[in-house]
Amino acid sequence: MERVVIVGAGFAGLRAARALRDTPVDVTIIDRHNYQTFQPLLYQVATAGLNVADVAFPVRGVLRRYRNCRFLSGEVTSVDHSAGLVGLSDGGAVAFDVLIVAAGARAAYFGVPGAEEHSFALYALTDAVRLRNHVLRCFEAADADPQLAAAGALTFVVVGGGPTGVEMAGALVEVIEGVLRKDFPRTDARAARVVLVEMRDVVLPPFGPRSQKHALKALRQRGVEILFGEKVAEVTPTVLRLVSGAEIATRTVIWAAGVQSSSLADVLGAEQTQGGRVVVDADLSLPGHPNVFVVGDMAAAAAPDGSLYPQLAQVAIQAGEHVAQQAIRRLRGRDGEPFIYKDKGIMATIGRRSAVTELPSGIHLAGTIGWLSWLFLHLLYLVGFRNRLSVLLNWAWSYVARERGPRLILEIANDAERRKL
Repeated sequence: MERVVIVGAGFAGLRAARALRDTPVDVTIIDRHNYQTFQPLLYQVATAGLNVADVAFPVRGVLRRYRNCRFLSGEVTSVDHSAGLVGLSDGGAVAFDVLIVAAGARAAYFGVPGAEEHSFALYALTDAVRLRNHVLRCFEAADADPQLAAAGALTFVVVGGGPTGVEMAGALVEVIEGVLRKDFPRTDARAARVVLVEMRDVVLPPFGPRSQKHALKALRQRGVEILFGEKVAEVTPTVLRLVSGAEIATRTVIWAAGVQSSSLADVLGAEQTQGGRVVVDADLSLPGHPNVFVVGDMAAAAAPDGSLYPQLAQVAIQAGEHVAQQAIRRLRGRDGEPFIYKDKGIMATIGRRSAVTELPSGIHLAGTIGWLSWLFLHLLYLVGFRNRLSVLLNWAWSYVARERGPRLILEIANDAERRKL
């Protein structure tokens, strides 16, 4: 059978595999992790709202239902178009007739000095656990030495007022006010601050004015300090410096200012746009290589009006289904069909009983009803019944008891310490 190789087991990669499950092709999914991460809920792991296992699902647990699919744990480091081979970091190679690249994105630091070294991104499970560890350590340290609070140990700065930044800031305030204040009665939790830094003059830039106004009001009511029109000049272990000259003493900078394409984009040998997104043809194939498709956050897929589709989970899901169909068309010698994204709306949550939802029909939901719609949709897109049930029970318990789950400081071994097999 013809060989279809999918690089990346995220939203786009797994949806492409699902669409190919009943076709006469041999499918191989390659990913360095053996699980799929539900990235929209990573901030809840970082703020002790959910367990790690609640937002991840084993890839092999999905693929065992697809008889023509197999999973390969590895990291792709090269693509040989002429030979039809992808090279792996361990020296191995996998042959393909059709290649689907869905390796996702990573944090973009825009050349800000110290940002990558001294801030916390939130794009992987290990990022979420690392941030949770750090936040809890800050409170432990301030409890042992109250003077550290005045030095910024309990000041948490979120850079970026998009959906990730807004959700993170709202969740941090909730866990501090509702849980950590009770966990650390000897620590003056009133000294804790959550500061949101945004270079524009609004939060949630992708949303309309009504949603932006609601989110801003909800954040301020919860105690989030918001600095508009500010750019970060430098991040150090103890200070965040702004271009305006202002400085914030802090030990915690959470970077939610934007993303760039996976580094795999550099080995494809293709034109890239700002942020490293790979330029693709209308059917999402690589120009000059009709048997190679790029999807998800990596792809600079253009809408009919010429604008680029947003880097959203829904775009990745629909693109994954589309390229699966195009892969079969290519193998049968037929031309590709253009990808058209069907907008299903956008949403973001600010916290307990507060969220905004905008639907393409013009319907706008905010407050409790927006929050309930956010809860339902995220439960719907989680992989696995066990994960859905666990998340639902955690959310219900947190809502009723006003508590949080795993407030654990877990040490993560360095990958270099793993025993070689």
